Amino acid sequence: MLSSMSVGLAAALLASGALGDAIGRRRAYAAGLLLLGVGSLGCAVAPSTTVFVGARVLEGIGGAAVLACGLALLAHAFSAPADRAHATGVWGASVGLGITAGALLAAGLDVGTGWRETYVVVGLVALALVLPSGRWLPDSRAEHPRRLDVAGLVLLALALTLLVSALTESRSGLHPTTVLLFAASLVSLAAYAVVESRVAEPMLDLALLRTPGFVAATFGALVLGAGVIAMTSHVPTLVQVGLHGSLWTATWLITAWSAASVLTSLLVRRVRTRMSGPTLIASALVVVGAGQLLALGLGPTSNPWQLLPAMVVAGLATGVLNAVLGREAVASVPGDRAAMGSGSNNTARYLGAACGITVFSVLLSHAGTGAGAAGLVDGWSVAVLVAGLASLAGAAVIGVIAAYTTTPAQMDRGVMEKA
Repeated sequence: MLSSMSVGLAAALLASGALGDAIGRRRAYAAGLLLLGVGSLGCAVAPSTTVFVGARVLEGIGGAAVLACGLALLAHAFSAPADRAHATGVWGASVGLGITAGALLAAGLDVGTGWRETYVVVGLVALALVLPSGRWLPDSRAEHPRRLDVAGLVLLALALTLLVSALTESRSGLHPTTVLLFAASLVSLAAYAVVESRVAEPMLDLALLRTPGFVAATFGALVLGAGVIAMTSHVPTLVQVGLHGSLWTATWLITAWSAASVLTSLLVRRVRTRMSGPTLIASALVVVGAGQLLALGLGPTSNPWQLLPAMVVAGLATGVLNAVLGREAVASVPGDRAAMGSGSNNTARYLGAACGITVFSVLLSHAGTGAGAAGLVDGWSVAVLVAGLASLAGAAVIGVIAAYTTTPAQMDRGVMEKA
């Protein structure tokens, strides 16, 4: 249930970016809002888990178009580097602000079923934005649009679904079904790579994997999703079930993380730095990992507010990443492929989130040595350690990439030295 929206996002982001490049990003953006609204209302009235999960996937597909085409519209409207940095900073802040608003909305609507009312409000707001977006947003599209890569889309969606299913089934151990799902996922992923290398107009241009900035931004988004997004998604469970805190305590902790990310997303555009994009991404991931590790050391009788330093530190660095990843995603691809760059980056983020949430959930529920709340808190320590180390390992990999990336300032110095 937690991973289903991330699966829809990851599966559809590249396709919606390519569709936006072809038919117009404003049209694809408005269509995404429509699907997001319908999916959210479907969740609100879902009579069963199966319907709920299906509606969450539909939400993810709609959200994919909003993310990919929204950032591409900004990149087109603000082409100057300074203006683009400002716009992507605001875009990154809106990601954190959405999390803040969602957490407060969920807690504030704790009436009736609680969760159904939240989905109703989100669905109605999304639908209310369809017409204004279709009328007032400036439109853009690729100068030479590509055909939709249907085979690549199907194989990528299949690989992601099988992978998340395998990770979920691994809660019961590596039985034949789990092994089969993992194997099928790898086969689908390999087939996707083969298809993308052979089709004339692939959904993802594999030549971009030779561009250090693109690789750093994409891998950084993957690590962000698998690390801190997976951890924060489980804070409400830990607080309410493991530490016996209230819904509002969990909400304010999530708000602290997201509000800190909003602050730094807005401020990062005002700070001038000589660091390259990959270096900045690696540095921010180090701070994210350090913040995650501050969440260790909890016991069944711990006060939930002991999580506050971890949430604030991780949130400050997450905001930097939200802004920088968005900027690098569109700056590292050709101008008329902005939606593909944005789609690739967000695909990596939500692929990481889908896998990270699933793995974190398994560790949270089964890695503890105790029973009940005590076992959950023990499992939290193991899961947080794994997630924090994943963030630090990702930072190390991107640091290596940064060592081979030449910044504009370095290029200018090299020209002056030769002169």
